[in-house]
Amino acid sequence: MKSTQQLHELGQRLWLDNITRQLLTTGTLKRYVDELSITGLTSNPTIFDNAISKSDAYDASIRQKMGRGLAGEALFFELALEDLTQAADLFRPIHDRTAGVDGWVSLEVSPLLAYDAASTIKEAKDLHGRAHRPNLFIKIPGTREGLPAIEEAIFAGVPINVTLLFSREQYVASADAYMKGIERRIKAGLDPKVASVASLFVSRWDKAVAGKVPAELTNKLGIAIGMRSYKAYRDLLASPRWQKLAAAGARPQRLLFASTGTKDPKASDVLYIEGLVAPDTINTMPEETLKDFAEHGKVGQSLPVDGGNAEAVLAQFTKAGVDLDQVAATLQKEGAQAFDKSWSELMAVLTAKGEALKKAS
Repeated sequence: MKSTQQLHELGQRLWLDNITRQLLTTGTLKRYVDELSITGLTSNPTIFDNAISKSDAYDASIRQKMGRGLAGEALFFELALEDLTQAADLFRPIHDRTAGVDGWVSLEVSPLLAYDAASTIKEAKDLHGRAHRPNLFIKIPGTREGLPAIEEAIFAGVPINVTLLFSREQYVASADAYMKGIERRIKAGLDPKVASVASLFVSRWDKAVAGKVPAELTNKLGIAIGMRSYKAYRDLLASPRWQKLAAAGARPQRLLFASTGTKDPKASDVLYIEGLVAPDTINTMPEETLKDFAEHGKVGQSLPVDGGNAEAVLAQFTKAGVDLDQVAATLQKEGAQAFDKSWSELMAVLTAKGEALKKAS
């Protein structure tokens, strides 16, 4: 049995952290579903920037939409929705078979709205409505300003993938926003089944402290943060507050391990897959990491629900001078800035491609 199937049968879902038009048109994504147990995918501005800038697969669609007067963000969201609705249709049988638990794809609101709650809510509702697909998550950053938007979107019945979470505290805050939205729905007599996942970014922790801690702590921070957050996730599911919501018919906001491609070339290429095995969670991985894990990955013990030795490991980082709260805040800020940069580059790519296509026609 392939390691990817072993993970699936253990209860951890594998999603692809990538989307390109070629993945869809060549049948590669379907092959990953059939052969590598992929049951969903995620996207972000960086992924679309790479997909569109490094391919001519979108040119015909860009030309056609420009002919309708579309440009900039409006053009991009139409291109993205074309890809993601096709992917959503591919995953729809999984979505239906699991009664809406799995088979999701994700589209992010403009990262320029990360600190604008009102505009984020408006765009989340608009994008989800335009897709006409029940298995499309809208991604909203779990920034302080994003939390009210998450609550409001959940209350409005929009499925949300909370992105850019880096710590237990940021995860717990996003879970609280999710539950507030569900509690409001129950109070209003609405269906409490609104899906959500909380995406914890892992590998950037180790990159952030590389060369700043003792050698024996190298590449141990991300997994320890993941273990700490997993304990908080399990604690929350066992809490009276959540049990009350579950009894009313609500479904858990699942913890998703993101940014699981290894950044250190000296480390195992499947470090964050093998180190974060956990039932009732999701691991969304880059395409190369997925293939590497399918080829030589090993499925070991699941993460302990009590956090195992995570706090002891994290105490060593604190002793080494790492301010975990400060690093988490910095990583979230830098993550938002990186998506802003990719967004600006993506808009520039669309403009340049548009000009080139006009000249060629």
